[in-house]
Amino acid sequence: MIELKKIHIGKLIKLRVDESDIDILRICNFFNKTEVEITSMYLYEHLNTDDLLKWSKLLKYDFFRIYSQHLIFYSPQSSSVNNINTKLPRFRKNIYTKEIIDFIVGKIVKGEKSKEQVIKDYRIPKTTVYKWLTKYR
Repeated sequence: MIELKKIHIGKLIKLRVDESDIDILRICNFFNKTEVEITSMYLYEHLNTDDLLKWSKLLKYDFFRIYSQHLIFYSPQSSSVNNINTKLPRFRKNIYTKEIIDFIVGKIVKGEKSKEQVIKDYRIPKTTVYKWLTKYR
């Protein structure tokens, strides 16, 4: 399971490269970089968004979603943010992916957090948590 609190994107990319079994020459050509430059990217805790977008396309995996999930869990949106006038798109915060549900249910099942703690800490409705426990336990 991916650690959402402290994200090391280079390690996650390396994991996906290994899973995808993509040849290093293909990666080097795609990025127009040397093998040393590519392998050093696996050591980076952070990458610029252009490179992360390229990795997402090449590996057919949305690495940005990892950061979105981090925001959902560890940076709760305040209600005042919704009242700010902006031309930027507004996203619904409460779209829970299977990974998020597994993460939450896992915390409860392992005893790391109580149902009440999950409801309070992550601001997930009580009925939603109970439905997840019934469905995914």
